[in-house]
Amino acid sequence: MPKLANNKRARFDYEILDTLEAGIALSGQEVKAVKTGQAKLQGAFILIRGNEAWLKNAHISRYTHAGPDDSYDPTGDRKLLLHKREIIKWRKKMEGERLTIVPISLYTKAGKIKLEIGLGRGKREFEKRDTIKKRELDREARTIKYVSR
Repeated sequence: MPKLANNKRARFDYEILDTLEAGIALSGQEVKAVKTGQAKLQGAFILIRGNEAWLKNAHISRYTHAGPDDSYDPTGDRKLLLHKREIIKWRKKMEGERLTIVPISLYTKAGKIKLEIGLGRGKREFEKRDTIKKRELDREARTIKYVSR
């Protein structure tokens, strides 16, 4: 499963409680653009409207070899392909526990483009500082281990 795009801020800004794999409805030129690495998930989020889930604010550039298309919107809404029961279950969790659904990564699986989404609780500022401190300590411990050999 080669990763095509990754949302690094998702795991930093949110404590991910649950993940789910979703299909994504794309046009032909969008599929080619994503497979060539022209997709960005930073700042994107998932919105549930009715019984449908939508990816909002994800940037997929126009495929360079496609013909001119003035009506193409790179940050347009894209429908997520999920079962109705999954959408209802996640909506209940969102509303009951004040959680957010964020896209984590975009990858291919059996020739299809999939989106990993996560149900997350927003971290507070001090939790983010703790994450940075832990990362620095781990990095320091690894370098000391290599130096002492």
